[in-house]
Amino acid sequence: MSGGVESSVVAALLHEAGHEVIGATLQLYDHGAAVQKKGACCAGQDIHDARRVADHLGIAHYVLDREQRFRDAVIRDFADSYARGETPIPCIRCNQTVKFQDLMDLADDMGCEALATGHYAQRLGDELHMAADPARDQSYFLAHTTQAQLKRVLFPLGAMPDKASVRAHAARLGVVVADKPDSQDICFVPTGSYADVVGKLRPDALAPGEITNEAGRVLGQHQGIARYTVGQGRGLGIGGGDKLFVQAIDAPRRRIVVGPKPAAQVIEADEVNWLAEPAAALHCDVKLRAREAPHAAAVSWDGARLSITPEAASVAAPGQAAVLYHGTRVLGAGFIRASLTARDARPKPAPSLVV
Repeated sequence: MSGGVESSVVAALLHEAGHEVIGATLQLYDHGAAVQKKGACCAGQDIHDARRVADHLGIAHYVLDREQRFRDAVIRDFADSYARGETPIPCIRCNQTVKFQDLMDLADDMGCEALATGHYAQRLGDELHMAADPARDQSYFLAHTTQAQLKRVLFPLGAMPDKASVRAHAARLGVVVADKPDSQDICFVPTGSYADVVGKLRPDALAPGEITNEAGRVLGQHQGIARYTVGQGRGLGIGGGDKLFVQAIDAPRRRIVVGPKPAAQVIEADEVNWLAEPAAALHCDVKLRAREAPHAAAVSWDGARLSITPEAASVAAPGQAAVLYHGTRVLGAGFIRASLTARDARPKPAPSLVV
């Protein structure tokens, strides 16, 4: 129970259905001003809101201090990823570790049969599917849930047609946070500035460096590779000429490489999690960013890495997730490590035999 309307409605619906419900709230961070900030889960006011809902329902409620665990598994990984020239997804790391792993352990300790969350997704049998409301679907962020975890997770909101339906249930059940606004920012970035967080843990990611074109000609200076992501076309600090985009981030040399909009022909991903039977080769749909629609691709799997060839050239930023779909079903996912452009992916000539 994060203190938001979704998890509160989930608790209320399960309680109404006659289940014994135990509310668990994770205290993940404390950033001073954020203690009183509404709409940023897992700190201060939101913990208080979760407790109010639990009291209204008459259910047990526990607050679990996981600040150090969250710092090590999520915030530090976030900063390290930017320092490597990647664009991280901390919500997936949080789901992988603190939320599903730690809360599942707690469920076992307390003899609970299932873990219910306010995510917008559906579990159909042992399969993970998109939510009924595509605008709210969060299956992309849940694709690294393991098969064992998925069998014990409930997503009571996944079949609801829209957020208005969730709020209507909140009003009907007397949930005190029925009108609470949605959270917008990453929870541990209360100021909205990723650089503030990254700079505290990895100041090297904010060290100045060069902005160059593909040929290596210096076009300008930047104030930290953590301020850029592959595909970015705004805020580059260089003007004039054709529209330029970030093509690559060269972390070892602290260099931002710009050029025409990058179009990946082949995308490589590792840390692969399969929610379907692994396949050496398949055609499916793929999402390379949370807010894009799935699009067709050919996928091969060598037992360690996915090699994804989209039918239409795509922008792929290292550090983001590549999630595979068949219709609404999530087949599996990995983290993008490399994206090869048309030039990079061009077949190499066969080696000559020298005798």
